[in-house]
Amino acid sequence: MRNARVKLAIAAAVVGALTVGAVAVATGGQKISESLTGYEEVPALSTPGAGEFRAFVNRSGQEIRYRLTYDHLESPATQAHIHFENATNNGAIVAFLCTNLGNAPAGTSPPACPADGGTVTGSLRPADVGGGAMAQGIAPGEFGEMVDAIRAGATYVNVHTTGRPGGEIRAQLDLGKHR
Repeated sequence: MRNARVKLAIAAAVVGALTVGAVAVATGGQKISESLTGYEEVPALSTPGAGEFRAFVNRSGQEIRYRLTYDHLESPATQAHIHFENATNNGAIVAFLCTNLGNAPAGTSPPACPADGGTVTGSLRPADVGGGAMAQGIAPGEFGEMVDAIRAGATYVNVHTTGRPGGEIRAQLDLGKHR
């Protein structure tokens, strides 16, 4: 009898795990969770600034919902983006997460960046993919190409500040490691 209960419990656990996996696959969603630091900037920076980028990618729905939190920056935040490039280089802007400079591509409206630190949330859709990386193969609106680049670890989130206009904190995104 005890052996039967153990087998039943194991079977129930397996079915539960398969159900959760099937739901994740059915929705096409994947999560991203990365920590931003100055040490990932190119060149690396020593700064008290830190942050977190959390996102949910729904490729079939053509949307990324994100939450970017940062604090302790050395100067006010001006903008934050997803860039297309490997960890060892700086790259082109693919999508704006927030800006205080009024420089977002026409037809997009990213939220304002909390200048002194805080949290910004939003959604990215195909229309939010700009043309900054066209020379590298990601044209405006190519959401699937951006998601493929995230999956390959070829994108990063960067928070720019008045004192560090090239970026003060950064995190390489790797959707593949969070499956």
